[in-house]
Amino acid sequence: MVKFLHTSDWHLGIRRHFLDEEAEPRYRQDRLEAVRRIGELARQEECEFVVAAGDLLDSNQVDPRTVARAVEALRSIPVPVYLLPGNHDAADASSMLSGDAFSRIRPAHVHVLDSGGVTEVAPGVEIVAAPWRTRRPLSDLVREACEALEPGPLRIVLGHGAVDRLSPDADDPALIEVARAEAAIASGCVHYVALGDRHSTTEVGASGRIWYSGTPEPTGFDEEVPGEVLVVTLDRESIDVQRHRVGRWTFRRLRAAFSGDDELAAFSEELDRIPAKERTVVRLTLQGTLTLQGKARLDAIIEEASHVFAGVDVSEGRSELAVIPEDADFADLELVGFAREAVDELRASAEGAGSDAETARDALGLLVRLAGRGA
Repeated sequence: MVKFLHTSDWHLGIRRHFLDEEAEPRYRQDRLEAVRRIGELARQEECEFVVAAGDLLDSNQVDPRTVARAVEALRSIPVPVYLLPGNHDAADASSMLSGDAFSRIRPAHVHVLDSGGVTEVAPGVEIVAAPWRTRRPLSDLVREACEALEPGPLRIVLGHGAVDRLSPDADDPALIEVARAEAAIASGCVHYVALGDRHSTTEVGASGRIWYSGTPEPTGFDEEVPGEVLVVTLDRESIDVQRHRVGRWTFRRLRAAFSGDDELAAFSEELDRIPAKERTVVRLTLQGTLTLQGKARLDAIIEEASHVFAGVDVSEGRSELAVIPEDADFADLELVGFAREAVDELRASAEGAGSDAETARDALGLLVRLAGRGA
């Protein structure tokens, strides 16, 4: 029996455009801290080693400081660590993991499995590595790694990439064939397949022995179950996979549909109830109808939220918010002369469609908002 920790997709050095200059450094640092938490979990769970199934670096062009800090985080893991190059950090000519700079400072207990093949990690326990040597492989690397295996030691296949059952329509020669992997398991040649690439923790197939660990910190809004790692206890007859949350960040979609200005208070309260705002990124989809005064209040709510959340992003492509100017929006402005004429022209333009109408509505909304602040 063997007990180990399965992780992947650290994406150290990743940049997120929707984070501001204050939040992004914290986000990148927390990805490094997640590696340290993985090490602490491995110690607590008495794991014999850690396998990391690809995309440890976000690219082979990350800066040297990121590499040095990654090494320091790896140094804190108290058990052997086996790193697999994935599509983002492929073991090609530009590889950071295989390069001299990383090799010079890499701790002795950290091993980069860039050559593939079989590595004995404990008596009677082997890792079968299927590294990416190019960003566009032309075959199923996991299948190729398993082809020559015969029943023998307890074996963990370390692979990376999409599987055919989750991407049935993808035209990709590198898709991992789940049926072949399960056949290798059924024959006793393989006992667990540790995968990376999918950022959500996911069990694949029916054997209970093929898993994506997911990313330890989320990277985007479409990941179903990010922020986890797996602790696996394995022998030939049985397997136990325990999911552990190590992530601190949340990427959250929030849909707000308004049928009038009176619903803005409930929207503001919903934002207030979200915990851990300093590590939460919210993507808003806005729908429905507001007056200009309501839109000005909405803009103020979003601006205030942006000061406490790690990021607030309005999804322009999915938002369908109609702003309807009403007489009441301008009743307290007491505009006369040229100013009154300008507002009337903008209101006429705002009733149309297209970019000019949108610009007119934005201008009117800004006027109402500034007037409200002056009051």
